Amino acid sequence: MATSREMTAGRALPLIFNFTMPLLMGNLLQQTYSLVDAAIVGKFLGINALASVGASTSVVFLILGFCNGCCGGFGIPVAQKFGARDYSTMRRYISVSLQLAAVMSVVIAVVTSILCGDILLMMRTPDIIFQNAYYYLLITFIGVPCTFFYNLLSSIIRALGDSKTPFWFLLFSAALNILLDLFCILVLDWGVAGAAIATVFSQGVSAVLCYGYMMRRFDILRGTPDERKFNGALARRLMYIGVPMGLQFSITAIGSIMLQSANNALGTACVAAFTAAMRIKMFFMCPLESLGIAMATYTGQNYGAGKPERIWMGVKVSALMMIIYWAFTFCVLMLGARTFALLFVEASELEILKDTELFLHISVSFFPVLGLLCILRYTIQGAGYTNLAMLSGVSEMIARVLVSLYAVPAFGYLAVCFGDPTAWIAAVLFLVPAFIFVYRRLLRMRREQRV
Repeated sequence: MATSREMTAGRALPLIFNFTMPLLMGNLLQQTYSLVDAAIVGKFLGINALASVGASTSVVFLILGFCNGCCGGFGIPVAQKFGARDYSTMRRYISVSLQLAAVMSVVIAVVTSILCGDILLMMRTPDIIFQNAYYYLLITFIGVPCTFFYNLLSSIIRALGDSKTPFWFLLFSAALNILLDLFCILVLDWGVAGAAIATVFSQGVSAVLCYGYMMRRFDILRGTPDERKFNGALARRLMYIGVPMGLQFSITAIGSIMLQSANNALGTACVAAFTAAMRIKMFFMCPLESLGIAMATYTGQNYGAGKPERIWMGVKVSALMMIIYWAFTFCVLMLGARTFALLFVEASELEILKDTELFLHISVSFFPVLGLLCILRYTIQGAGYTNLAMLSGVSEMIARVLVSLYAVPAFGYLAVCFGDPTAWIAAVLFLVPAFIFVYRRLLRMRREQRV
């Protein structure tokens, strides 16, 4: 039988490290098949096709980020009740979250599919890549339920302290996605649409398998029919935590859309460079994001167990791991950025290679800021203060909008490269005092409970 893991006792460093590693491997896999998607499209279908995929990256992040944020939020009460050993309420939360996911994902898929063309027009997508960008985005939107359910099920399993099981299903999904990419693009000749179909289908299969495994192998999830009934009070609690987390990602994405729209106006070459650089950057960001996700579960369990001092201990050891990783990544990308860019474009595309390299050099220089952002934001979310985390997303959005409106017209692609680092700095300036507020409040609540 699969086992859950409590992180409410023991040394924080090995607990967080061991929990983070399967998350990291899973995220790396996810980014690997995102890289493979782009590499296959760029190499076999050309620069315009690569730009078609990249032209809608921020919009995909807007919608899927909202879904993934909600899923992460739905997992927080599960982690808290697991830490408090209130397993009956935990199972009720899981049942209600699955019911909410079914409704929300279908509504999102229908609305976004209808608005797909208008969104690309608003983003000033170049005419030469508009049709392919539309097909790619439409198929991605239709597949929202697949993405929603896979991420929700993974979030629930992680809330129980098991980060390994989601990794194995993601490994299967990644392998299937790569094979379907090659089949749909090279054999069926479906072009950019084939890449989107491969991704959606792979996630759907993985979600179905993940659900079957979870319900059969986790004894702690087996409940009574009464525990599976819809509960309005629990649904409101889930929405109260999950929606702000989803909105945080979406608000952040609005700024990214503004930045990408400004970059789209600079021409197809800049769009292709931005697409390649973003794929590479997202790959190297995986450990930072994984540390953050681990801190959400760690914080949720320790919050439920009434142990706030362990939360601060977790923040410190996570920051140490983040700095060590950044030192390694800085050397790799400073020396090898152009080599990574050659995965997407031919060596003759000198302008695209130069722009991709510039973007990566600037981004990696600010990774410590991004790492602190991930650790603090997910820690605050794990404690249930998702509204504060959402406000940090507002800070990011404002920073990206200002760069898009004022810096990009003046400085061009160089300003695009500084868009994300500027947003990270703005978010951290908000998150540091927010974390201090949350931590002091948790300490005060524990003292009051003891009295």
